[in-house]
Parts: sequence; C-alpha cells; structure tokens
Amino acid sequence: MFRISHFMRLLAAAERTGVMAPPRHAQQPGPVVIWNLLRRCNLTCKHCYALSADHEYAGELSTEEVFNVMGDLKAYGVPVLILSGGEPLLRSDLFQTAERAKAERFYVGLSTNGTLIDSAMADRVATAGFDYVGISLDGLAATHDRFRRMNGAFDKSLAAVRLLRARGVKVGLRFTMTALNAHDLTPLLKLMRAEGVEKFYFSHLNYAGRGNIHRARDAQFQATRDALDLLFDTAWSAAWDHLNEEYVTGNNDADGAYLLQWVRNRFPQWHDLLREHLVAWGGNSSGVNVGNIDNLGNVHPDTMWWHHTLGNVRERPFSAIWNDTSDPLMAGLKAHPRPVEGRCAGCLHRSICGGNTRVRAQQVTGNAWAEDPGCYLDDSEIGVTAMGPRVTLTPFAHRAH
Repeated sequence: MFRISHFMRLLAAAERTGVMAPPRHAQQPGPVVIWNLLRRCNLTCKHCYALSADHEYAGELSTEEVFNVMGDLKAYGVPVLILSGGEPLLRSDLFQTAERAKAERFYVGLSTNGTLIDSAMADRVATAGFDYVGISLDGLAATHDRFRRMNGAFDKSLAAVRLLRARGVKVGLRFTMTALNAHDLTPLLKLMRAEGVEKFYFSHLNYAGRGNIHRARDAQFQATRDALDLLFDTAWSAAWDHLNEEYVTGNNDADGAYLLQWVRNRFPQWHDLLREHLVAWGGNSSGVNVGNIDNLGNVHPDTMWWHHTLGNVRERPFSAIWNDTSDPLMAGLKAHPRPVEGRCAGCLHRSICGGNTRVRAQQVTGNAWAEDPGCYLDDSEIGVTAMGPRVTLTPFAHRAH
C-alpha cells in the first residue's frame, strides 16, 4: 500500500518549516494479514479476485481453527488483521472473531461491500470496535451497479457509509479503476469529501481471479497517470489545509516513482530528501510485510496470489510457512533486491518500487520476475534504453468523460 497522504504531509511540513524530517527505517514485526474468512458473497462482481458466489463453500476454517491461527499470528508479531471475504458479514462467527481479535490487541479492519449493513447491522459493527471499515464503490450509481451486477447496490453501500459514520466508525471508500469506470473517479472524490469519509483507497486493477479475465479492459497508462495526478493534487491540498483525509493506492508500486516526478516538478528543493523517504518505504511488500490466508487456510504472498499456495495453517503454523524460503517465489520476494528482469532490472527507481507487482508479470508472461507490464512509466523516466520488445497489455480504447 502506498500512503500518498503520509508523503504529502511530510512535504507540507517541510514547506512550512523549511526542514524535512529524516526517514525512519522501522522494521515491521510481522506482516499485515488479509484474512478471507469465507468465500461466499451476495454479489458476483466483475473484478472479484476470489471468484465468489452466493453459496456455501466446503472446507472453510471453523471458529476454533480461526482462534488457534489467531494465537499464532499474535505470537509471531502480526500487527493488523483485515477481515475479508467473500462478504465477511455472511459469516456467522464474524463478530465473535472480531471480539477475539480486539482482545488480542490486533488492529482490526473489515472489508465489505456494504450492501448488508442496515441500521441494526451498523450497530453491531460499531459495537465490535473495528478500527476501520472499507466499503467498495466502483463509481456512481449506474457504474457501481453494473460492476456489482445488482440494481440498487450503490444506494445500499452509500447508506452503509452514512450509518457507520453516524456511529463514529472510521470508514473508507475503496475504488478499483478500469477503463470502464475511470470517468467516475473525480465524482467519487467529491462524494468522499461531501460525506465526511476519512479515507480513499485507489486500487490499480491486478490480474487475478475475475480481474484476470477482464485485464483487456484495464485502464491504459495515460488514464492511470491522469488518475494519479488527480489523487496527488487532492492529497496535497488536503495536507496543506490540515484536512483529516487519507489517500492511499495499491497494486502498482510505480506510484512511488511517479510521486517523485510530481515532487520534482512542483517542489524540486525537496526531491532528494523525499526520495530517501520513498526508498525507506521500499515498494512492493508481498510475501514480506503483507500476507493472505484464504477461506480454506491456505497461505498466499498476498490476495492476488490465490493460484500460488505456500502452505496451509491446518498443517503448519502461519509463522513457519511465512519464514520458509524453500518455495522459490517466497525466496525471490524476500530477496533484496528481488531478481527482477527486463526494464525492471535496469530501472532507476527499483529501490523505490521494489520491482513492483510480481503477480502481473507472472499472469501475463508466466515468469514472476519478468518486467511488470503494468508499469506506466516510460523508458526515459526510469533511465533505461530500448531493451527489445516489451510485454504490454492488450489495448483497450479509453475515452475520458
């Protein structure tokens, strides 16, 4: 995850004081774990990485097993649990699980589509004490309902945002951009501010699950750059005006290098110092600082790697699986630097993005260490010369509205 607002606040403070704080190289004790407690969902979204449907799935972890795994995660130093699905509100022991996680002093997030949150459910979510609830919106009503394949889904999700906000729950909007919904980014940012929502998570489309099926419809590079320019400008104005808003992105760590260009063009005096902060961030952390447990207990480097299993928590503790580098993928992900190839190998910003998102390379080429086909920076921007044919995305005409 790339925390735009963190870097914008550094810049704002530097502009005010004439001094930029030095970077901190704090070691995270354990990975953030995104836990897909179940696969069942009441929606069948076009870009779902879990390929979920509205029926029960056999073999999912029991409550006792979940609690046992949670104990191992705590002992291993995992600081954050993000409870996800499917739709996690469909799991009967969700609030029991959340209560246990809070008692273990995890930071506990909930990732939901929001359509099941009425007033009574909002009361339960608030009482459970979730530190954060992320609700996905794919655009305004017409766009969102089309993506979610459910008429009225937008109204239900927006109502959930309002119900939770009214109860003092920290809420964020989650938006995955493709060529089919990029035009709704600006109005969604306006909606966020109008509703008093505190966080906006912008996700680049990754090639996994149902998202992989639709990769030909991924937003093209210029649309991505336009979106990042908008997010950077919005986050900068929020930081300068002391607004309590958070803007973050995910699934494309080239965002760090692109921010450095944005800073060079607007605040060149802070370019070198901010670069030190971006290098300290280090880019992609799949298999290192972020991990995933699926509904069957399989462990993956992150949620986009469901086709690659590292082990199962029924057979070995998560801690043992996570430390095991006998798997070539995990060995490469944990290597410094990672053994990336092509443009990524010669990139000036490799120390910032960490080689970017390996699952895209693997899905498109079959080689997890090939250059990332989702990098939207050109050769001149990353300091490489022509290196032969590039792996590219299937073209899809995009027109801004």
